[in-house]
Amino acid sequence: MMWSRAQRYVAEFVGTFGLLLSVTGAALLSLNVDAGFYSADARVLLISLALGLGVIGMVYAFGDVSGAHLNPAVTVAMWISGRTKAGDVVPYIVAQLAGGLLAVGVIAGVAYGSAPLWSAAQSAALASQGYRGNGAPYGVAVGSVFLLEVVLTLFLVLVILRSTQRENFSKNLAPVGIGLTLIMTNLVAIPIDGASVNPARSFAPALLSAMWPGDRWAIQQDWLFWVAPIVGGVLAALIDRYYSGRGG
Repeated sequence: MMWSRAQRYVAEFVGTFGLLLSVTGAALLSLNVDAGFYSADARVLLISLALGLGVIGMVYAFGDVSGAHLNPAVTVAMWISGRTKAGDVVPYIVAQLAGGLLAVGVIAGVAYGSAPLWSAAQSAALASQGYRGNGAPYGVAVGSVFLLEVVLTLFLVLVILRSTQRENFSKNLAPVGIGLTLIMTNLVAIPIDGASVNPARSFAPALLSAMWPGDRWAIQQDWLFWVAPIVGGVLAALIDRYYSGRGG
């Protein structure tokens, strides 16, 4: 079936909304649970699973419509790989950012209903990613965070590019492979920088949390969570081109 541009852009909007609703909901609303209910490790697992399972659902729902990029780094990589038209790159990214902003806004609205939860959400900048440079609590050097985001995004985007090839015998299971890979990236990176591998994932909470008075470390650090994932996505696209016979 041929989908219109509007249908594809709305698919990216709704799909990214679902992705951010999953991960932000798990990350922020779990702050309302008694600290003795589960360990910090269990919370990392909760967030990772919520994101991975949410992505599996969104990719199955919208993969045949827009490709279910749900991530600016994936869109850039798809363009470099020759599977997305140049004219779709900016609209896709705008739709992704808009969907992410709405999702984080919804979760922020839920958190606002509880004074203790809202205070914790503000302190966490609505579950934004961070590094040591501007006082975020992760305690890891910016170079280490940059390297981690590049490598994990490369891994994720390469799985996306290769598993969704038309000739791939397991294409129908691609959403599962993508979701499991995303769970892995979060299990590895949450203890280091909160885990991003997706500029839309980082931009939405960083922008919204900059709207209230106080420390704006999240939006100040957001540049890294744009540059590093896109670098990783570009590298993945170049590898994909090599194995697809388009890299010389």
